[in-house]
This record gives sequence, structure tokens and C-alpha cells, in this order.
Amino acid sequence: MRTAMLAAAAGGLTMALAFGAQAAEYNLPGVPESDDPIIIPTHNWSSQLVVSEVTGKLFEKLGYYVEYTPTDSQAVYEAIRQGDVTLEMEVWEGAFGPAFRAALEKGGIVDAGDHDAVTREEWWYPAYMEEKCPGLPAWEALNKCAEMFATPETAPKGRFLGGPVDWLKHDHERVEALGMDFEVVNAGSASALWAELESATKRKAPIVLFNWTPNFIEAIYEGNFVEFPEYGSGCKEDPAWGPNKEMTYDCGNPANGYLKKAAWDGMQETWPKAYELLTLINFNNADLAAMAAKVDVDGMEADEAADKWLSENEAKWRPWMNAVAGQS
Repeated sequence: MRTAMLAAAAGGLTMALAFGAQAAEYNLPGVPESDDPIIIPTHNWSSQLVVSEVTGKLFEKLGYYVEYTPTDSQAVYEAIRQGDVTLEMEVWEGAFGPAFRAALEKGGIVDAGDHDAVTREEWWYPAYMEEKCPGLPAWEALNKCAEMFATPETAPKGRFLGGPVDWLKHDHERVEALGMDFEVVNAGSASALWAELESATKRKAPIVLFNWTPNFIEAIYEGNFVEFPEYGSGCKEDPAWGPNKEMTYDCGNPANGYLKKAAWDGMQETWPKAYELLTLINFNNADLAAMAAKVDVDGMEADEAADKWLSENEAKWRPWMNAVAGQS
């Protein structure tokens, strides 16, 4: 529970308290309403790391105390419900929608609003593969070319390089439901995906891997998402819904997915101004791509990237802060 977690983090709390007090730019009566830190979870992809740092720094500008803690990207919703962490800045519909909805049904967590960003998470290939495998981006064409994507560990089947296991994309279920001649091999991190993509594109070698938008990849590599049977809510629940009448997951991921924020249901009462700010924070695709690029292209650490983004985009975030502070 929250109390036990705070006790275990007493040393880090002291540092957070000191830093939060020094960073405050607004002198709001009664803020912070609690000396407890706002605890922000961090995951294993760059935009979430930078968005979390940006959010924390904005809270600190209001006078709040902030801590960051690495948290599993699926288990985080249960952690929010229990009050062990305070919020989540990137709830991607495709990867985390089911875990988020399950947590909402249990209670203890609230939907804190949508970002303007529109997301897609799907199998993806570099553009040069369309000449090597005619018929792309159709999944049926990809499957006919499966052996072309084989590696020593998957031959004669093709290899699909998936994201980390905890992203739970159900690629194994999709391969089985659609009868695809592919094996799923999960990368250990987002950076491992990009390293394989860079290596393959230098050699113009066949590769199909998990990708998503928004991120920095689309600014560097030309490519396209594979088009699977269109997503619908019944795909994951009703075997009779899609082309395979006996199995679920016989579809793609949402092509226009949401990106939400989530919060512990005690946040609004414990830190009212911070919660108000959370509901106002709103990033679009370009924002998230730029944040990710600062880490994945420019080699910055997440906190450094957050500082850089804040310095370059004050016109975007200052109105959120002023609205919370009651300033024009």
C-alpha cells in the first residue's frame, strides 16, 4: 500500500522534498496541500520517460514534491488503484487498454482525460520491402513472403520482432488465429528494436517488427504498417467475430487509438491543483515524437530531454500552469 511504499523510499523522499521546494515558481495558497510526494511511474520507452519528467517538473513549478519509480507497464494500473503510484501519463489503447479498463471496473483509478495524440501500434516494415514482397501492406502478402524474413532461430518460418513481453500485444495469438508462417521473437527493449531496424536498413535486409506512432522513427525511416483485418472490440472476446470463427485476436490493433492519462482516485482530494493540471496537460503526435527523438536520436537522458522540451515549448505549457494558478 501507499504508506508502506513511502516508508521504504524515505531517503529518496528527503531529496524530493528539497528539490520540489526549490523548484516552485508559483506561490499558490495552500500548495502543496500534502507533503506526500506525487509518485510518477516510468517505463521502458522514450516518450513515456520524457512525458513523465515533463509532468513532474510542471508539478514542481507549482510547489509539489515529486518522485519517479520504475514500474511494469501492465502492473502500473493495479499500482495506481492501490495508491502506490499516483498517475500514468501514457495509456496506449492498443497495448494497455484492457488492463486500464479492468482497473477502472475494480475502482480506485480514474480516467484523467485524453491527449490529442492519435496512436497506432502494429507490425511495420521498411519501405524497401514492398519491392521485395509484392502486395504489401496486406498481411496475406506478408505471409506469402514469410520465409524471406526467416532467421536461424525461426527458419523456415519468418521472424516477427515484437516489443518487450510486458507490452502484451498478443502477437502469438494473432499468428495462430490467422495461420501465419511466422514466429514471434520479443525484443528486450525499444532500443533493441531500433538497433535491429538500423542494422537491417543499412543492408536492405528483410525485417518486420513492432512499431508505433507517434515516435521518432517516422522522421528517419520510410515504411508502412501491415494491414490486418480491421480491429473491432469483438476481436479479442468473441471467436465468431472475425475471419477465424474459432479463435480470438484475428485482427489488427486499433488504427486510430487513444492516448489517455490515468490517476489514483485519491489524487484530486490529496493534491487538488496538481490533479487540475494533470487534466489540462495534453500532448499531440508532434510533441511526443519530438520528446522521443531527444532521447533516441540526440542521446539525451530523459530529464535533460524534458528540460530541453520545456525551454522550447513554453507557449504550450505555460497556459496550463496559468489556468491552475488563476492567472491570465
